[in-house]
Amino acid sequence: MSGAADSSPTPTGSRVPRAGGKLRGRGVLVATVSTIVVFAGLGFVLVNAPGWALVQRTFFDAEVFAESFPDTARAFLVNVRIFLTAEGLILVLALVLAVMRSLPGPAFFPLRLMAVAYIDFFRGIPGLLFMYLLGLGIPALQLPGVTDDILFWGLVGLVLVWSAYVAEVYRAGIEAVHASQDAAARSLGLSRVQSLRYVVLPQAVRRVMPALLNDFIGLQKDCALLSVLGVVESFRRAQIEASGSFNFTPFLITALFFLIVTVPLARLVDWLAARDRRRQTATLGAR
Repeated sequence: MSGAADSSPTPTGSRVPRAGGKLRGRGVLVATVSTIVVFAGLGFVLVNAPGWALVQRTFFDAEVFAESFPDTARAFLVNVRIFLTAEGLILVLALVLAVMRSLPGPAFFPLRLMAVAYIDFFRGIPGLLFMYLLGLGIPALQLPGVTDDILFWGLVGLVLVWSAYVAEVYRAGIEAVHASQDAAARSLGLSRVQSLRYVVLPQAVRRVMPALLNDFIGLQKDCALLSVLGVVESFRRAQIEASGSFNFTPFLITALFFLIVTVPLARLVDWLAARDRRRQTATLGAR
């Protein structure tokens, strides 16, 4: 009888849930206290460093911050426009490259070869170097009918370089879709193109969405590379402001703007990854 009583389910409101709640509450308290202690210690070491007064005047000048903020904010809108334009073009071009590289059969070997050559070439060249080669080299040729707008060529450079990276993300998603999906679609009468469009690609894009967003976080930061061509975006504006005030606080403003954009994107990536794990767990549990 005692054994049966011991094995009976614990009633709601018993000591076990209360103990679990206390443990969770204690864990939150320990995490909060340890975080405060660590950051307070770092702050104490920082403000008591011998050169803190100089660093504070050079990087954290409130007057320079207030004067530089409006112009830097307007320049950051250029970054946003570059990013949004490049992102749309990259999504399309990278998908075309990934599909070309994934085409089976000897008849499509030339397309696969071109896609591989493109991806290897643009992944092998440093982005900054390619900006110089494209943004300064093409206008120097003075080709008739070809624009010499440095913003245009900087945007082209971003699209060409980042399409190579995003294409590999797409390809990983396509290869992650089991071949039986394509076979099932073909058995229902769909052509290879229809199977790719309606069956394979939707699953592939959904699987690689966190990785795509992760790449676009890097793309957002690489928009600052256009400053080497003379495009007055936020980083270039910070350089101009810093040269005029002999103070580096404008760079802090630029860094804050990039953080405002990239941190929410990073949290979105984490949320999508967690949601995908929950879906996979639920699917395995249903099986």
